Amino acid sequence: MNILLVYPEIPETFWSFKHALTFINKKASTPPLGLVTIAAMLPKEWVLRLIDKNVEPLKDKDILWADFVLVSAMVIQRSSSRSVINKCHQLGKTIVAGGPLFTSEPAEFDDVEHLILNEAEITLPEFLKDLAEGHPQHIYKTDEFADIRKTPAPLMNLLSFKYYDSMSIQFSRGCPFNCDFCNITSMLGHIPRVKTVKQIITELDNLYRLGWRRNVFFVDDNFIGNKKILKEEILPALIEWRRGKIGFNFITETSINIADDDELIDLMVKAGFISIFVGIETPDEASLVDCNKKQNQNRDLLECVHHLQESGIQIMAGFIVGFDQDSPSIFQKQIDFIQESGILTAMVGMLQAMEGTTLYNRLQNENRIISMSSGDNVDGSTNIVPVMGMNRLRAGYFGILSTIFDPKMFYQRIQTFLTYYHPVKQPVSINLDEVGALFKAIFRIGIFRKERKEFWKLFFRTLFRDPAKFPLAITFSIYGYHFAKMTERMIPSTKQRRLSVKDWLNEVQPGTITVPSQKTTYYK
Repeated sequence: MNILLVYPEIPETFWSFKHALTFINKKASTPPLGLVTIAAMLPKEWVLRLIDKNVEPLKDKDILWADFVLVSAMVIQRSSSRSVINKCHQLGKTIVAGGPLFTSEPAEFDDVEHLILNEAEITLPEFLKDLAEGHPQHIYKTDEFADIRKTPAPLMNLLSFKYYDSMSIQFSRGCPFNCDFCNITSMLGHIPRVKTVKQIITELDNLYRLGWRRNVFFVDDNFIGNKKILKEEILPALIEWRRGKIGFNFITETSINIADDDELIDLMVKAGFISIFVGIETPDEASLVDCNKKQNQNRDLLECVHHLQESGIQIMAGFIVGFDQDSPSIFQKQIDFIQESGILTAMVGMLQAMEGTTLYNRLQNENRIISMSSGDNVDGSTNIVPVMGMNRLRAGYFGILSTIFDPKMFYQRIQTFLTYYHPVKQPVSINLDEVGALFKAIFRIGIFRKERKEFWKLFFRTLFRDPAKFPLAITFSIYGYHFAKMTERMIPSTKQRRLSVKDWLNEVQPGTITVPSQKTTYYK
């Protein structure tokens, strides 16, 4: 059989880094790890092709070549998934779909011939067996969790490496915590399930053999969910594997309690981890209690961030406004924390309720769910009725964005980060794309952007005072370019972008507002 695997397009977001990726001639941050893993579970005699719509178009001839079209998607890819499905059906093709989008919203895709829900290690073999016997069913689902020690290595050879900034790998699934807005535990459970050292090294060896030398993103929901295995087995193996190799810096997601374990931090840095994403969410203790974010409670979050930076780890972080306990003062609190922390990739979103979460169930009982979640936690939308009122929440949210991504504030934050950050020396590999990025930054930012004054100050200060951090300074200037572009798209008016949080709140008038990203009118 000819099988076409399709990954729908992810819309332009803060997280897409679309405008930053153009500096290094890349089209997407990471590849569709789920699809290349699924590919490894299919019969060996099947002929496979993969189309990632984020890096190349889906053509009619690709669809017509296939016997089946396999689609995997996240919630944020809802619109593109619908377009792919409609196009395939118009050409008379059968769709097999799975992934978080279809698992959380199967009723919305009743026209899809075969839905392979939950974890494919369990449900896909059932479908393949029924297909071979001539009676495939419409839906395959399970309440069980897969043993990922049996998950095959992804077929990375299906990917065109030239399009991506990082490759992806997975060590564990699940998270031991229970934040009420997060749907990870409802999908993947509270007990982290892990792969073996042999699996991880095999996947890394495959990437190395195929010629990959850039960053690798461990896409775990919480990389440190099982600290014992991590410290005793995985990290020592990674340290040994990277010995003598250039490239292969690692990025991942962890909870903030990593700051409590210096042994773990030291091992991760030695293993090549340079950056982690952390869910800070809010500096307000009452809101942390409200969302059951226990791992963040009763601690100095700012001190934790600085400790990690001083240890050689860059911090990306998520922030949320719109919790029931939030007062109008939260907007300035968020700004102050972000600026003082030196967190440059500060992804601030309005609270959304995902189906299957504790938050969703509670708000549904309170008749406060007004639509499906967009799946994009930084698009300026929410699907709930906030306690503080929609107008005030949205105004405060725009106030945060217009402040933290204002060039003066952003470049101040770069300097704060560089002051705290003490990178560990690593073998350096510089390619032509990165050299080109420097000249593009000089041209695009240093000449034509309004932040050119701040850019040149940072450029020369870092070059002469701290040259080891110069590449990072340029990289973060490029990030700032992307964030500014996204802010300009979300807040079209130049005058509005210059408003402070106080100005935004003063301009709020009771009544209705229109949320541009959803074309929906909300009421206070």
